Amino acid sequence: MDTAHGPRPVPSRHAAFLEAALPRLQADERVVAVAAGGSLSTGGMDEWSDLDLVVAVEPGAAAEVMPDRRRIAARLGPLLAAFTGEHVGEPRILICLYGPPLLHVDLKFVPLPEAAARTEDPLILWERDGRLSAVLRATPAAPLVPDLQWIEDRFWVWVHYVATKIGRGELLETLDALAFLRRQVLGPLALHAEGALPVGVRKVETRARPYLDALVRTTAGYDPRACAGALRAAVTLYRALRARVAPATLTPHAEAEAAALGYLATVEAALAALNPPA
Repeated sequence: MDTAHGPRPVPSRHAAFLEAALPRLQADERVVAVAAGGSLSTGGMDEWSDLDLVVAVEPGAAAEVMPDRRRIAARLGPLLAAFTGEHVGEPRILICLYGPPLLHVDLKFVPLPEAAARTEDPLILWERDGRLSAVLRATPAAPLVPDLQWIEDRFWVWVHYVATKIGRGELLETLDALAFLRRQVLGPLALHAEGALPVGVRKVETRARPYLDALVRTTAGYDPRACAGALRAAVTLYRALRARVAPATLTPHAEAEAAALGYLATVEAALAALNPPA
């Protein structure tokens, strides 16, 4: 479906889960509201989408609900596995796999007042007495914006680090580090430059398409010269993005930049000497 003509319909698998789960959450008196974020809230859901649900609970019941999350989740459908989201910095999320048919559902349990802290306005699926709506009206969403100064303070140290791994021949470490740069720096900045939510490299193929080719050039196979070329491409893209989105208050680290690039050039020259072009 062409989303330019309206939101996509909710896939049947997702709709069936919500149809079963919402009444069960409503029956829990500790639950105040259920809202959806992500692609359901923006009308861009497709068959590959996860369900991202916020479950707002009575403030006084939060201490009781948090250890009860898995049992609550198990009442919503055929739960295959579930774990909390410490690895993504959000321990309030219970990451669930339901099925069959398989469906990934993130359940973020928050005391009602904490629902005010958000980067986007969710789609309210159900609420008691308009209470979640009131909380959201009182505090606007704070869009997620990359902290370019935080990035600039670190980027050239990271470039030197990756170059040392290439020089030593630790190419698996290098490939991980290149992925880290895409996820933490290049993807978010490219998405931000195109006015999209700057989360890793999610949906860069559609939401940051002008930068897609440049991002692809930051990938490499298990080859030292290819890795060095990918790191060089990462530097080129970062500089272009920095020039486009940097605030006037940004303090660049020109000396560190020059030193890191000089070191990278030394590594590239050493690789060329070891393996001259045919």
